[in-house]
Amino acid sequence: MTPPPPPVLRPYRPGDREALFDICVRTGHVGEDARHLYPDPGLLPDIFAAPYAVLEPGLAFVVEDGGRAVGYILGTADTASFVDRYRAEWLPGRYPAPVPEPATLAEAMTALMHDPERMILPELADYPAHLHIDLLPSHQGAGYGRRLLETFLAALAEQGVEAVHLSMLTANTKARAFYDRVGFHEIPVPDPGAVTYLGRSTR
Repeated sequence: MTPPPPPVLRPYRPGDREALFDICVRTGHVGEDARHLYPDPGLLPDIFAAPYAVLEPGLAFVVEDGGRAVGYILGTADTASFVDRYRAEWLPGRYPAPVPEPATLAEAMTALMHDPERMILPELADYPAHLHIDLLPSHQGAGYGRRLLETFLAALAEQGVEAVHLSMLTANTKARAFYDRVGFHEIPVPDPGAVTYLGRSTR
C-alpha cells in the first residue's frame, strides 16, 4: 500500500476557510476546544482568523494534511494600518454592537471585536507586525509550528519588517513554552490583564 503523502506547508487559499474556522475554534480556549463555549461558532474566527486571511492574504499560510488545512499562521505587517482596515472594511455590519456590561464569554468577545484599537499600544511600537498561529492537537509537537513561523517571518523580512509581536493568554503555558523555544521574549506592558505580550526580530 502506498503511504499517504506527508503534510505540506503552503499559502492559504479561499477554499481553506471552513478548515480555518474549525482550527480557530478547536484551539480557542487556552489552546483547547472552545466549541462548547460559543453559541456562534463563527465568532472567534471572525475576530482572530478570517480578517487576516481576507485583508492580508499574502501573510497567510497553512499546513495541509490529507487535503485539508490542519494548522495556520496569519498576521499583518503593520498593526496600525490593519486596525484602520479592520474597522473600515471588516467590522461594519458583521456583528451587533456589544452590550455595555458583557455577562457572557460571547458578549465579552463581541466587545473585543468592536475594539480593534486595543491592538495599538505604545510598548509595541518597535514590533509593528503581529501574528496568530494555531495547530490542531493532532499536528502539534511535530515541527509544523516552527516551519509556519519561519515562513511567516521570512515573508515579513522580505517586506522590510524588522520585528513582530503577539499576545497570548498567560494561562496557556504550553503555547508560552513554544514561543520561548522559537526566540520570543516578553514585552513589558502595564496592566496587560489576562494576556502576555511577546516579541522577536524577523531575522
